Amino acid sequence: MLSEVMGMSLADIFAKSIVDFGERDAFSTIKKEKLTYNQFGERVERLTEIFNKNGIKSGEKIAILGNNMPNWAVSYIAATTSSRIAVPILPDFTAFEIANVIEHSESSVIIVSDKLSYKISKVISEKFDLIISMDSLDIVKIRDGAEYILNALPKPEDLATIIYTSGTSGTSKGVMLSHRNLVTQNYMANKLMPIFPDDVFLSILPLSHAYECSLGFILPLSRGAQVVYLDGAPTPSLLLPALSEVRPTIMLSVPLIVEKIYKNKIRPMFTKNWIMQFLYSIHFIRRGFHKVAGKKLCQTFGGRLRFFGIGGSKLDGVVERFLSDAGFPYSIGYGLTETSPLLAGALPGKVTWQSTGPHLPDLEMKILNPNKKGIGEIVVKGPNVMEGYYKDPSTTASCFTADGWFRTKDLGFIDKKGNLFIKGRKDNMIVGPNGENIYPEEIEAVINEHDLVLESLVVNIKGKLTAMVHYNYEQIEKLHTFSEEAVVNMEQRVSEIKKDLMAYVNDRVNKSSKIIDIIEQAVPFEKTATQKIKRYLYS
Repeated sequence: MLSEVMGMSLADIFAKSIVDFGERDAFSTIKKEKLTYNQFGERVERLTEIFNKNGIKSGEKIAILGNNMPNWAVSYIAATTSSRIAVPILPDFTAFEIANVIEHSESSVIIVSDKLSYKISKVISEKFDLIISMDSLDIVKIRDGAEYILNALPKPEDLATIIYTSGTSGTSKGVMLSHRNLVTQNYMANKLMPIFPDDVFLSILPLSHAYECSLGFILPLSRGAQVVYLDGAPTPSLLLPALSEVRPTIMLSVPLIVEKIYKNKIRPMFTKNWIMQFLYSIHFIRRGFHKVAGKKLCQTFGGRLRFFGIGGSKLDGVVERFLSDAGFPYSIGYGLTETSPLLAGALPGKVTWQSTGPHLPDLEMKILNPNKKGIGEIVVKGPNVMEGYYKDPSTTASCFTADGWFRTKDLGFIDKKGNLFIKGRKDNMIVGPNGENIYPEEIEAVINEHDLVLESLVVNIKGKLTAMVHYNYEQIEKLHTFSEEAVVNMEQRVSEIKKDLMAYVNDRVNKSSKIIDIIEQAVPFEKTATQKIKRYLYS
């Protein structure tokens, strides 16, 4: 029961898992090391002893900088279960951003992987009392004159971690999550989607992000499941053989990954000539094609997948239709770093198209100040809601209503069945010339449904709705393979597609949402860890 879980910490979860699942496989890197739960526990004990011998007190901040590997998990658990505070840092942060996080968090210890140590300048490294190699867990720099300290076990209300979000606002904030936040989130997530010791996770998202850390690490750890990490970024050359070897039962992903698979691999099979295009335009035939492709896709993922979680941003509607027709076991979820993170979700086979599903039963959710269409700001209450932003009480206060509801800053509505539908970010909403609310994310969703578009961003330039579009150049080139032209004139072809896209979009949106201009975005947009476009860079 939730009331029982409220009195637990991560130390309780960790201790129980070592006892219950000691000889089972826990964490591994594909084709490299593999740790059982007992071996994982021994490494945690070894690292905790290093903290103790070097006088790292309760509440001291321990920065963790590294790509996914078993020792990342060791670092996080050793820090949090010994009453220190973990400060995960996203690997793709710049050296400048990393320095800011370290300084703002007042981290006195860093555990850094060899591959990323170059991002720690000499000036910054001198500020640390203790530096540890994540790869070997060996000490790189030691604290002088330290006295042995053995901390008491953490209490549920103690701070466990400070997560610095890459965000889309241009500035990172330190989200403070307590042991109670994370433990209750773990309970809620498992209640929604039970995890078993025989489950195998293939981890492809950064552990330093709340999404992967809570649902792809703490959740399987608490249930005795196995987690396998890639030895690098999830490129096709690494991911495809890994899927075949690991044959995962559970994966967590972001929309961009499945959208690329559909647009670059699946849809081109059904639109390679005019006959196939005609057949694909017929609804029942298209569904048949999707079912065939779905079986092949499930085999590509190893044939055992029972849960493919998609979160972080909204999934393309056309791609979701394919996944549904194909019988692919996808699930949609919604949450924020500030809520540990999951707030709503729907299981495979129960997903309502373009909805995140209902909110988790152990929290409260409502729409604040809804308009005539029922759209308003999504606000929540629950034990998984953060303690606040580190050293920023004014911003923390602004994120809560007077009666204690957390303001997500997301706009949406809840239908009669309890399903939540996200319309966009409150900060992104554009007020039209006639006072109407325009949600750029909805226009972007229509643009992204076009076969020759990979991603887009709608902005307001001098009162005119403008779409910045990154085209699917690979597919544009293939369009010319049946042409008599000796050389593909990409500039001319993109110009033609721009005209077609303008008509395509404006035929599908209401009058107030029609775009006035399209600007080509030649390179992919810069993104956050969960592949959201960093809007502040383009506004």
